[in-house]
Amino acid sequence: MPSGINGLDIRLPNEQAVLARMRGTQDRIADAITAFAGTMQFVYLHAVWFTVWIVCNEGLFGRGAVWDPYPFGLLTMIVSLEAIFLSTFVMVSQNRQAMRETVRADLDFETNIRSEVWAAHMGRALSVDAQRVEEDVRTLLAQNRAKMNDAEHTPTADHPAG
Repeated sequence: MPSGINGLDIRLPNEQAVLARMRGTQDRIADAITAFAGTMQFVYLHAVWFTVWIVCNEGLFGRGAVWDPYPFGLLTMIVSLEAIFLSTFVMVSQNRQAMRETVRADLDFETNIRSEVWAAHMGRALSVDAQRVEEDVRTLLAQNRAKMNDAEHTPTADHPAG
């Protein structure tokens, strides 16, 4: 019995499966770090960390608790290194997002080609005039583009002319 939907063998690759095969351990680590760095918990953790660091190093718990006196050179260096690494992780994640978009675009293109081929075969089987259909499609696309262009150049309450 063929696999797929209603006995049809669908050969479109699954986007998630394609992306999972392309994703390595380093990518998962970079994504996890970037995901955590984009949360309020990350902000709260750093606010607490900086507060404790500064309070301790201002001598509020005694001179023995001071390890990085003002102007907090060690804290500055640590935060700078963290910023370098976080920006790198963000760039890695952005590159992966671009790769995901490319995979999606490729799969969309493949789906469109499959649909067009199937439509052409079905049209031929039903004796549909392909040239007439194509003329109708071109007319509708031109009308749609004209409406979109008019909408872009028509002033609205939010964007008045002038």
